[in-house]
Formats: sequence, C-alpha cells, structure tokens
Amino acid sequence: MKIAVTGATGQLGRLVVGKLKQKVAQDNLVALVRSPQKAADLGVEAREADYTQPDTLARALQGVDTLLLISSSEVGQRAAQHANVIEAARTAGVKWIVYTSILHADTSEISLADEHRATEAALQASGIPYTLLRNGWYTENYTGSIGGALAGGAFIGSAGDGKISAATRDDFAEAAVAVLTSDGHQGKTYELAGDEAFTLTELAAEISRQSGKDVPYKNLPPAEYAAALASFGVPEGFAHGIASWDVAASHGALFDDSRQLSQLIGRPTTPLSEAVAQALKGVQQG
Repeated sequence: MKIAVTGATGQLGRLVVGKLKQKVAQDNLVALVRSPQKAADLGVEAREADYTQPDTLARALQGVDTLLLISSSEVGQRAAQHANVIEAARTAGVKWIVYTSILHADTSEISLADEHRATEAALQASGIPYTLLRNGWYTENYTGSIGGALAGGAFIGSAGDGKISAATRDDFAEAAVAVLTSDGHQGKTYELAGDEAFTLTELAAEISRQSGKDVPYKNLPPAEYAAALASFGVPEGFAHGIASWDVAASHGALFDDSRQLSQLIGRPTTPLSEAVAQALKGVQQG
C-alpha cells in the first residue's frame, strides 16, 4: 500500500514522513513536493506535485492508495488548490484521503475555516473515502514569539482570557501517522487538540517562571495588535488575520476538551511547560 504525503518538506510534513518511516517500508512512501530536490534528505521517493498545476498532480498520484492531504500554507488559495488535489486523486484511483482541517471547522468563526469547509465539502462530493483530522492550534504558533516577548518585556495578543487547547506539531504528526497506519478511521472526523488548555496569561506566566524574567501578558485591541505585528515585519493582511484569530480564540474557538488527540496517539499531549522549555532552548542557542 503506497502512502503519499503532500507538503512533505513543510514543518508538519517532515515530521509525518519521519514518523511514517518508522512504521512503513520506505518503498511504500511518497513525498509530494513542489521541488523534489528539497526533499532529497527525506529518504523516500519524492515526486513533483504543484497544487496549481493539475497535470503534475495526476502524475504524482499514480499508484498511490492513501493520500495525506496536508493543507496548503497559501491562505486564500487553499480551496482551489485542495480541489485540484482531490480531483487528481479521484482520476488516479486513490482509495482514501486523510485531510488536515481546522478544529471545529463546521462551526468555527476563525476566518481560516472557510477554506477548510470548502475542502471538506469537496471531499464529500468526490466519492473517495476520507478522514478529517481537524487540528487545533500548534503550540509553536505562540512559543515562536517567546524571543520577541523576552526582548520586548511582554507577551502581546488579543485573545483575552480565551482558553487555547494547543498541541505541538509533533503531537499532530503522530496522530496523522496513527490514522494512516491503522484501520477503522475511514468516514471519521477527529477534533484534535491538546489535553490541557491555557490562556495567554498562563503562557506568559510559564515563560516568566522558566526564564526568570517578568514577562506579563498584555492584551491589546485587535487593531493595535495587528499594527504591532506589522511593525515587526508581518505582512499587513496576515497581521490582521492573526489578530482576528486571537479574537476568535477569546470566544472559545480554539478550546476543545474531548482529548481525541491523546486517545489517537496513546499518550498525553506535550505539556505547555515542555513546549516552552524547548522554545527557550532555541532562543538561547539562537
């Protein structure tokens, strides 16, 4: 059974391929990437697959039984790109698609959910058996800002007291591999989130505790937060998006206590304290 992974050179994709190699013969794995030379270090067959060029997708999916469709990183183009992949998979005879969607995609107020809803609808219309991995936020979405928070003396955001059930990329990668390499998942939807939810105030307190520096959480109006992000070099449209996702988080959009992620991976999700420690180590080494 051949398993293909889209976006295999991305941050999540690399983790998934690495974990799959421990469970599946390398001959049965295919990395689908825009630039095969960038995938040389993955140690599996790499095929050119450009979301915007359907002819490359049709070729890349030949002989593939199972496809992990990791959502594209190009916000605003995802629905069309994913539709191209799903159509190529149908033509190539792919038997099962596993898709990384967003937490509570059907009801989420996060703007990113629109494209995920469109993709979920395309999967349903395709006739191909599928599984939805509705991933919550990566803890790294926040711990990636620790260096800036230490330098600026505060952790900033617009999430208020919203509880965020984040988990690490490694946790989500492990869940994808668990689904891809075991039976009984077709037709299922998994709401995947961390076991222990935290507020950004609690995250700031953990950063303070581990760094020995006082780093309070500063809650900003979304326009002010977006302006701050833009001043750090984040493109303006994306900065407004990030601020709006924080506002959605303040309304509970990133909270889930079903523990479906830890059930899938057979262990507790990575604790916030561990994720902060890893990030701080990276800051110190950098």
